[in-house]
Amino acid sequence: MKSIELKDVNALAPLIGPGNTEPVLVTSHGQTVAAVVPLTGEDAEDLLLSRSPQFEAMLQRSQQRLDQEGGQSTEEVRRRLGL
Repeated sequence: MKSIELKDVNALAPLIGPGNTEPVLVTSHGQTVAAVVPLTGEDAEDLLLSRSPQFEAMLQRSQQRLDQEGGQSTEEVRRRLGL
């Protein structure tokens, strides 16, 4: 894994350009303060959703509703859709 001092962040561009496959740690006074991680489009979406309070709240509401009302099996859904 690479690391870079915060004062040298302008030098970050070559480390995170196309073809970079490993994380780069950003440090300040020897302490890690950030990580720059290569992402695909799907990974970026996953990261953004995992950090979203609104998405987390939606998942919790959905789980509560499922716990209260139950759900449908795959077989039931297929039968209803005629699959």
